[in-house]
Amino acid sequence: MRLFTFLTALLLLVSSHIQADSTKRIVALAPHVVENLFAIGAGDLIVGTVDYADYPDAANSIARIGGYNGIQLEKLLALKPDLVIAWQTGSKKIDLEKVAKLGIKVVYSEAKDINKVADELRLFGQLTGKVKEGEQAATEFTAEFEKIKTRYATGNSLRVFYQLWPDPMMTVSKNTWIHQLLSVCGVENVFAKGSTDYPQISIENVIKASPHVIVLPNEKTKKQIQMVDWQKWPEIPAVANQQFIEVNADLLHRYSTRVLQGVTDMCDKMLDAKAHYNSL
Repeated sequence: MRLFTFLTALLLLVSSHIQADSTKRIVALAPHVVENLFAIGAGDLIVGTVDYADYPDAANSIARIGGYNGIQLEKLLALKPDLVIAWQTGSKKIDLEKVAKLGIKVVYSEAKDINKVADELRLFGQLTGKVKEGEQAATEFTAEFEKIKTRYATGNSLRVFYQLWPDPMMTVSKNTWIHQLLSVCGVENVFAKGSTDYPQISIENVIKASPHVIVLPNEKTKKQIQMVDWQKWPEIPAVANQQFIEVNADLLHRYSTRVLQGVTDMCDKMLDAKAHYNSL
């Protein structure tokens, strides 16, 4: 019986190594997937990605097979991938179904919970034969995240409006990744009870919510972004006190290890805002 158990375990181990070793060509259909693969030393396996995957610098030389409007199936097939890693809410379902029907393995990234970034690093390590590297990256991420949560857990809470997009004006509610990041900073999301994950709101809604701080993420986009002239509404505490916080959207909005840099920067700026209000 012991021999059987040993042989079964050995077979499973060998099988997992064969599966990982057979993964030589990956198409990564989201920027955070690219970043996390590079974070575990598997970036050289990526043969194709999407238009907006731009980190690290080496990612810019990877072939592009699509973007926000979908993927070009012909280009993807020409790259002969043995694995496609997709973000379910970031890729068109019909595109991914076509890829899977052609016999190409599709794995989905669950980019929803900051606490599970470490799990994704481990998964990518298993898929690419970089188990040790994936485990190390996951352990380091978790340890640093715990330090960050402890660092910003204290202090008076501020009412914060996160302006996800100016036109149409959109924000975030309690079931989102960004809401989690605001919670790490020890602040209150004024639209936490929104009816959808990313509710569309009006200026009147913001006035009524009366935020102490307005967060403005800097987006990389080819579209011209219409700015909101918040100075027209001095009745909002954030405007009256000039408490606008600019943050790096790439760091905060991507489900990658770099989110720790983004949340640290945002939380530091929140501390400055708290100090301002405490001095009044």
